[in-house]
Amino acid sequence: MKILITGGSGFLGSHVADELTKRGHYVKIFDIKKAKWIRKNQKFIKGNILDFKKLSKVMHKVDYIFHFAALASLDEALFKPLETVKNNILGTVNILELAKKKKIKRVIYASSIYSTSIQGGFYKCSKRAAEDYIEEYKKRYNLNFTILRYGSLYGSRSGPDNGVNRIIKSARNGKNIIYIGKKNAVRRYIHVSDAAKASANMISDKYKNKYVNIVGNKSYRITELFKIISKLFGKQFNVKYNPKKYAGHYAKNPKIFKINQGLNYIFRNNINLEAGVKQLIKKK
Repeated sequence: MKILITGGSGFLGSHVADELTKRGHYVKIFDIKKAKWIRKNQKFIKGNILDFKKLSKVMHKVDYIFHFAALASLDEALFKPLETVKNNILGTVNILELAKKKKIKRVIYASSIYSTSIQGGFYKCSKRAAEDYIEEYKKRYNLNFTILRYGSLYGSRSGPDNGVNRIIKSARNGKNIIYIGKKNAVRRYIHVSDAAKASANMISDKYKNKYVNIVGNKSYRITELFKIISKLFGKQFNVKYNPKKYAGHYAKNPKIFKINQGLNYIFRNNINLEAGVKQLIKKK
């Protein structure tokens, strides 16, 4: 299969690219920067998903698209609503529009467990909106999709905003671990290699037009993670919690988003339909 991975230079995208390459697929990576771990048998094209013309050329003769390009940091998105909209919503619609024209077999979209939550700030809003557009393209144009809702990823190639990576870095730098969150936090951590293998499996037809949660099998209290890190470093760390910077993140589980049905305004005196139409007829 010929597969295009947008954001294939990034943390998760690069691991998915490697897994697909291992399985014998031809992989093209489209990203704003070239990463050092891109393989020789993977084709890299530098570009931005907001560049419609260049994106169109890259998508020529492609079977599947794994769409990972995005403003992926929840913390960064909290303060960049406009940039989040451009990258996470408009960029996704560009891909959907071109996928429709070029008759792509399926768009496999990297969403988040935050997409169905009330937490997550502008990041959540953008992921939910992108999912809505994907669903609507399926209804209107029969463009097939798979939506992957990822949980708490960790592993090699992760950036400074990654939760586990940030904790380990804090431990390396001193006696204290600084944790931006609450003491009762719980996460279902999943290693990026496991997530990449699961993602590569999504090409199977049984995942066509499905929503798949890719999270760890076990829930861990954040305090359990601290114990593991202390054991591996061979020393006890003091943990300093900073819940004030916790805006946008969930503690134990993402609270499920329930659509606001709204109130029905009751008119005491309203113009009935017959009278209203009669007015229009008289005016004409």
